[in-house]
Formats: sequence, C-alpha cells, structure tokens
Amino acid sequence: MKYLIVIPTYNEVENIKFLIEEINRILIGFDFSVLIVDDNSTDGTIDAIVELEKKFNNLYLYKRKAKSGLASAYIEGFSYGIGLGFDCFIQMDADFSHNPKYLFDMCEKLKDFDVVIGSRNILNGDVKGWSFIRNFISKAGSFYSRIVLNCPIYDLTGGFNGWRKDVLSKINLSKIISKGYCFQVEMKYRAYKNNAKITEFPIVFEDRKFGKSKMSFAIFIEAFLNIIKLKFLI
Repeated sequence: MKYLIVIPTYNEVENIKFLIEEINRILIGFDFSVLIVDDNSTDGTIDAIVELEKKFNNLYLYKRKAKSGLASAYIEGFSYGIGLGFDCFIQMDADFSHNPKYLFDMCEKLKDFDVVIGSRNILNGDVKGWSFIRNFISKAGSFYSRIVLNCPIYDLTGGFNGWRKDVLSKINLSKIISKGYCFQVEMKYRAYKNNAKITEFPIVFEDRKFGKSKMSFAIFIEAFLNIIKLKFLI
C-alpha cells in the first residue's frame, strides 16, 4: 500500500523542517510520500520545502496562488494523490498539534479500515494547551454534530484522519460543500453514510508551539450552520 501524508501550510516555516524530518524518521518501512499544499506562504515556508525536496525524494510541493481555505487544500491534495496512484491518505496539521508519532498506528490501521480517526474524545484521548473555553467549544462542536447528524463518531471535528482511496471515491470530493473546519465533519459523515468501515483511536492533541492558529469565530459559525445543511443534503 502506498500512503500519502497531505499537509496544508500557510506560514509554517518554524515547523515544517522538523515535521518532515520526524515523519521520515517514524515511517521507515512504509511506502509513503508527503504532499505539502501551500497557500502562497510569505514567511519562507516554500523556500524551506524546496530545500527539503533536495534531501527527501518522497516530498512533493503543491503551490496554490493564494490562501483558499482548508477544505479546498485537502480536496486538491487528495485529488492530486489519487492521480499519482496512492492507496491511502492521511491528513494532518503542520504545527505538531498532530504528533507524528501516531502516524505509524494510523498507517497500520488503514490496512483494515476505510477511515481511521485520531480521536481526542475517546478514552485516553486528550487536548493539552487549550483554554477551558476553546476545549469546551471543540468538544461541544463534536457533540452537537454527532447528535444532529445521528452519527456515532466521537471526534467529528478533529483533523488528524486517514482515508483509503475507495472511500474517497464513494464520498465524491466534488460534492463537498464545506469551506472551513466543518469539512472535517462533512467528510466523516459522508463516509459513515456510505457504510465505510470506521475506527477511532486515542491521540493527545497539543496546541501549537510556534506560529499562529488559523481558527476564527467565523469558522465556528460556518460550521454550526453547515451541520444543519448536511442533515438534509446527505
């Protein structure tokens, strides 16, 4: 099986070098590549990736002209990887909030499951470094989504997930309506409605140490409203 790690970036120069090196250290023995989908970073991230490409022949850079959102970054990244013949896809953040140490387990689990979710909301899952309010909003968002959509996934909003190519085809990426973080919910809900074999395993999510979060209040509002749309559209 060929795995593609898809990582959207925008101004992540402080993290990207260490992240790529760590991924390559952990996944020795797997047939994998890393695809960076960059939204025209202005801090030197692109230059850093170009230098890393000289060291790692399994590293790809997909440059976009402008900051165009998380959902489209993943959709374009998945589509690009499908065109290259990859079998499995893992989505993760570039800021080490998704610890690369979990990639080994995720790749192993993708041998038996269609969707593998790194879950903060099951036994032994956790979040570190967030305020009480932000943690509450995140957990409430997953709970709200699970109840409204009647979907038995505990971490619907999390962004550290693995997908087999077949389930991405069933989801039909061209039909995704979400533009922001609701994308995470919609992808999992569509997979569930298509009878995908889904599993969650516990991860500890740690807030970024460097750079700035891309989260905003507008993103939460968009997610809240889109959950209701998804209930009636899918």
